[in-house]
Amino acid sequence: MDQLLADVTELLGRQLPPEYECALRTVPRHLFLPSRLWLRDGEGGYRPCDRSTDPNEWLTAAYTDTPLVTQFTDGLPSSSASMPSMVLRTLLLAGIGEAADEVRPRRVLELGTGTGFNAALLCALLGDGAVSTVELDPLLAAQAARNLQTAGFAPVASCGDAAAGWQPRAPYERVIATFSVDRIPPAWVQQTVVGGRIVTPWTSSWCRYGTLALTAGPDGTAHGRFHAFASFMPMRRSGQDTAGPAAVSVRRKGVTSLSPWLVAGGDLDAEFHLGLAVPGASFAWDTSGEHAPARLHIADDEGPSWAAVDYDGHSADRFTVIQAGPRLLWDEITAGYTHWETLGRPRIGQYRLSVDTAGEHTVWVETGRGRSGIVRGRQGEAGGGQQT
Repeated sequence: MDQLLADVTELLGRQLPPEYECALRTVPRHLFLPSRLWLRDGEGGYRPCDRSTDPNEWLTAAYTDTPLVTQFTDGLPSSSASMPSMVLRTLLLAGIGEAADEVRPRRVLELGTGTGFNAALLCALLGDGAVSTVELDPLLAAQAARNLQTAGFAPVASCGDAAAGWQPRAPYERVIATFSVDRIPPAWVQQTVVGGRIVTPWTSSWCRYGTLALTAGPDGTAHGRFHAFASFMPMRRSGQDTAGPAAVSVRRKGVTSLSPWLVAGGDLDAEFHLGLAVPGASFAWDTSGEHAPARLHIADDEGPSWAAVDYDGHSADRFTVIQAGPRLLWDEITAGYTHWETLGRPRIGQYRLSVDTAGEHTVWVETGRGRSGIVRGRQGEAGGGQQT
């Protein structure tokens, strides 16, 4: 535990408040983990770690400041135990139990119970009666309830779709999600008191990164800003359609001078902007050599459009582009990146988001010239390429 506290302190860059250190010591993380975990294998995949076959490695993993995959669905990670430092940073951002002169929240809603660890920390900080938690997966919900009981905590735990919030105990002074979203479900705003806070990891098809903190206003509005930390699994929905887009054969071929590494090479500020500016566009790198020494493949998550940018292994200033479908995705990416540069390459923390009474999301950038570069999304969604 001492090593975990040291690691958390180092990553946060600050000393944990006494209440948080006490909560972390009060909530044994290993009680909230299954007997089999999946750890990063260093090659982009995962390897199992079993308590029965290697109890020392399993216990070491439990008290390491790292995310631990706890469930796979259809061959992909579908639930995880988040890094303790990210959990605590989210709670700090939400204003949970730190400031002595701040009124402690009396009702907090956690969305996505997972293992139950985060709910237990909330209970340790605020008391069991202040905490409600909702989990979509019935198996996870049941296991989390057992974990919480074993550890001695008793929040109001329910099984349901977190997108609907949890009306029976509304309204809440804090709403905290443990998964990432690309829009704020209307119920979250409706179930938050005026002046209450909503904190959730953020995602887009292009970039799964960032945390959004909102303050609820009157008449179902909310306003806030993004923060540059956290990458969480996206929200799963009940009955979610996983069918892929239809194929399309009409293609357009051209040349671009914009390097694919500038838009998809790990610059999180640029990728965050593109996730907002070009909604529904996702990317994947292909280095198999089947098409080119390196290919950036871009797809429309909700339609047949796609694009490919090929590096021939020699020229770093000219790249072949193939585009197909009704959306010219590479043209949209190029326009979005150019706009980001025009704005002065803003960082994630400069972006703001508002939700109006109709649920429409508006994102803008605070630059040295004031509020500018407004990006207005489709109804109920963050993102879009239209400027107003």
